[in-house]
Amino acid sequence: MSRTDIPALDAIRAYTQAENPSAFLALNKGTATFTSPNAQGAVAYRRAGNYLVQFGGVFAPPEDYDRLLNDFLDYAKSQDCKVVSVQLQRHDAEIYARHGFTVNQIGASWAVSLPEFTLRGTRFMQLRNKISRAFRNGLTVEEVTADHFQGAITEIDRAWLGSKGEGAHQLEFLVGEVGGDGGPYRRTFVGSIEDKPVGYISYSPVYGTRHGWMHDLSRRIPETSPGLMEAINSVAIEKFRGEGVPWLHFGFTPFTGLDATQELPGHNLGYQWLMHALFAQGGDLYPAQSQLAYKQKWAPTLVIPEYIAFPDRASLHAFAHVFRACGAF
Repeated sequence: MSRTDIPALDAIRAYTQAENPSAFLALNKGTATFTSPNAQGAVAYRRAGNYLVQFGGVFAPPEDYDRLLNDFLDYAKSQDCKVVSVQLQRHDAEIYARHGFTVNQIGASWAVSLPEFTLRGTRFMQLRNKISRAFRNGLTVEEVTADHFQGAITEIDRAWLGSKGEGAHQLEFLVGEVGGDGGPYRRTFVGSIEDKPVGYISYSPVYGTRHGWMHDLSRRIPETSPGLMEAINSVAIEKFRGEGVPWLHFGFTPFTGLDATQELPGHNLGYQWLMHALFAQGGDLYPAQSQLAYKQKWAPTLVIPEYIAFPDRASLHAFAHVFRACGAF
């Protein structure tokens, strides 16, 4: 691929060995990029208090990975900050553990292999019915250029956020966005009823051997047709399949897909318990159960464990700063 003037984009395209389906989020507005004259590659992070919250590990060639990580840790120390790293893949997690981090699973990503995918069969009967209902209610779906629909997207976002109640925050950092450096590389599908846009899904590119698209930012005007988002996604799936796209990723959901066999040696048992507790009872912090239910409707064929790495030992203080970097509070 040709190089760009965006170091983070060049790095996530070139250095894909960790197979991170969310790597494109490194381009989000407000996310800083660290580079070093001593190594190729880039590190994506946000500052939150006295922490640098690093996203997705180090995007670097294997021979430079440790060097760039050490340079980033030295940079954090020069800023009187600690580093907490989130959405590490197994490849990253093992390296971070060797560098003295305590690494625990924090959740999982989910993906569907498109060549074999079909909505036929009894297992998808309820999903087909919801999609059909949306189309019977007058829904039309088209792929659009987000810039041309910016006004409608802003209106949908405003209605969506307003439905969350007073004081609700729009999450950032670990979720997608519209516009920014990544805008020209995303794909957006909009659903309309009576020519009025009522919902959209933005898809981000995924690089590596499981390349394809990630079902990323999705918003709708409340109290519109049931099955709206499912119908939009079904149209996108058929378009991707027609293009020969091999994978549709559904992205990371914290507290889901937890598997004791996927934990690394030295993981913190208390933090492991906390992740299970937050899945069961932490809906006020993040709606993991409803997010997972939507993804499981599509019968994912791949569950990818994702990790968080703490300096020294697991810390609730450091964990809270991940959510602070996301704008959750």
